[in-house]
Amino acid sequence: MTDVPAVAPAGDDQPTGSRIQLDGVSKHYEIGDRVVKALDEVSLRVDHSSFVVILGPSGCGKTTLINVIGALDTPTHGTVQVGGVDLTRASPRERAEFRRDSVSFIFQTFNLFPALTAFENVEFGAHAARRDDAATRANEALEQVGLGDRVRHFPHQLSGGEQQRVAIARALATGNQIMLADEPTGELDFRTGVQILAVLEEQAKAGMTVLVVTHNREISRIADRVIELSSGRVVSDGPPVEGRAAIADLQW
Repeated sequence: MTDVPAVAPAGDDQPTGSRIQLDGVSKHYEIGDRVVKALDEVSLRVDHSSFVVILGPSGCGKTTLINVIGALDTPTHGTVQVGGVDLTRASPRERAEFRRDSVSFIFQTFNLFPALTAFENVEFGAHAARRDDAATRANEALEQVGLGDRVRHFPHQLSGGEQQRVAIARALATGNQIMLADEPTGELDFRTGVQILAVLEEQAKAGMTVLVVTHNREISRIADRVIELSSGRVVSDGPPVEGRAAIADLQW
């Protein structure tokens, strides 16, 4: 993987204050006569230029939380404000514009277009975010994730780990200032996973707010902040218990 500078966020150079603010957020689903509380009275603030790990087992509400923050879902109760936008009052069109202009997603399922090459998939993300330098951003992002020699390959010609890296490159290329990553290392071997974490860490240092969802407690050691969920509730919130570790110290 080559040493490429972080893709520059497209927003303000000197953001201030809380970027993400949730107050009393709950998300309930009705399954027959049973109510499932995916999120239960979650309140938190996340400031600019943060590297945050949302930690917890499967089914604890991690993905629901970032879906609410990213305007892919709406809370049953409570308020969500991101980048000064009140998402709980926003119209569907305003929510779509917010996602386009402010948030980049890394999904567990990749969501790549099978008929597009790796480059075209990444360039599409930059075009969707209305970046004039979409091709340049796509090339830079693919270099960052170590796929500079695979730009003309289609998804079916790539391994699962390579497809995941294309999905990560697409998120980087948008230049949006908030990145929501759902298990971004889940399909990667340890060596590549560590390299991707280093890329995400660089984005936070460059001014991006990065939220990484994971069940891997080892990854939480490199975060500025660890928000741990259990049964839809925040059970701990703060820096890593033993202090922040260097990426080189990780092992799993």
